[in-house]
Amino acid sequence: MSAQAGFDHLFHTLAPNRADMENAVPLTNENCAAATEGRGIPVDIAVAKAVAIARTVAEIERIPLMDAAGRVLAGEINAAIELPPFDNSAMDGYAIRTAHLSGAGPWELSVGGRAAAGEVHAGRGSRPKEAIRIFTGAAMPSGFDAVVMQEHCERVGDRILVARLPRRGENVRHAGEDVRAWNLLMGAGDQLLPQRLALLAGQGLDTVEVLRKVRIGLISTGSELRDPGEPLGRGQIYNSNRVMIRAMMSGLPWAEIVDYGIIPDRRDALAEAFGEAPRRCDVLVTTGGVSAGEEDHVVSALGCHGGSLVVLKVAMRPGKPVKIGMIGPILFAGLPGNPNAALVTFRQIALPAIRTIAGLRRVGPDWSTAIAGFTYEKRLGRTEFVPVRITGRDESGRPLLEMLGRGSSASLMAMSLADGIAMLPPDVVSIERGLLLSFESLSSN
Repeated sequence: MSAQAGFDHLFHTLAPNRADMENAVPLTNENCAAATEGRGIPVDIAVAKAVAIARTVAEIERIPLMDAAGRVLAGEINAAIELPPFDNSAMDGYAIRTAHLSGAGPWELSVGGRAAAGEVHAGRGSRPKEAIRIFTGAAMPSGFDAVVMQEHCERVGDRILVARLPRRGENVRHAGEDVRAWNLLMGAGDQLLPQRLALLAGQGLDTVEVLRKVRIGLISTGSELRDPGEPLGRGQIYNSNRVMIRAMMSGLPWAEIVDYGIIPDRRDALAEAFGEAPRRCDVLVTTGGVSAGEEDHVVSALGCHGGSLVVLKVAMRPGKPVKIGMIGPILFAGLPGNPNAALVTFRQIALPAIRTIAGLRRVGPDWSTAIAGFTYEKRLGRTEFVPVRITGRDESGRPLLEMLGRGSSASLMAMSLADGIAMLPPDVVSIERGLLLSFESLSSN
């Protein structure tokens, strides 16, 4: 089973099961430290648990079709008209009546008129060997049932010579052959991609009902962090995670961002922000402060508001300490502070749950098959996600991958050079050249 098929199977098996929240760990002052202990759960189980507790937004908006790119459809749309709405020519040429041509060719026909797109030519009907000059998209004249391509005939004055007799219906687009009236066009959860908007425009729709945008809160934790452009003091670093995660969120047309900026490593400051977020957001994403150190206060601050966790630790690298749970009615995703770990856990675990909140039909990562062009030793039982670059293609067109860096969670350079992420499965210890891997492009959201 492929990585994509495996995720889809697991999602459909577990996503409807809301019992995960009944088994969630409620956080108190006494058990906050325990949230970082114990064995990690498999990545696919962590994803399914996150998806299972995500609550799809219920509010619906009607917006102009021209503003609907990337939004999530709220309900089913059925065809109101047939497409095409009338028989029309698929080519520039001459409309003819095939029944009026018999015997051996070539056949000589008189040109009885002209039909262009947007015009209707009725046809005379009384002249048996008549052709109508017709252009692509023009309605077929009444009684005419085929189009001879202009390349397949010779015109002299007001007559044409046809060397090959077309079959009935040739080069004609028939009414309803693309879409029949009342056909289901798309349903709730479909994302309104440009090609889908074209279909709705072809139905004459100028507005569409969509789910409202998901409001995603973003908090960077860390007393050592400074925003780019600010001067650095001793022991301080620039906040790259906020720029990266916000940029990924900005690429989601069905989401809007509530940016809380940087919160220092203090439990009271985090608790204050965590208490405010449920009033404005559908999901809260934090970076940093989720490990077991004395200055990691995210889990403790979460407990101040009766938060609970369904994912406490995942058998993955990078990103082992990622936390997923709830603060009141909203989803909480606590990402690690190292950049690679933040990127991987956001894309692989948090984002499927956020897509579920948005109401999208398909929520999992978009995996494809690639070929390992490197060797690497890893730990059995742990899924690893490594930055890779495409160096070529095999004879089947599958990308050949080069691993960048050696899996460091803090490497900004390797991540910046990467075309995507390769997933190294938990049941493999040694990655050899030629091994089939699952690959996700970083250019997709």
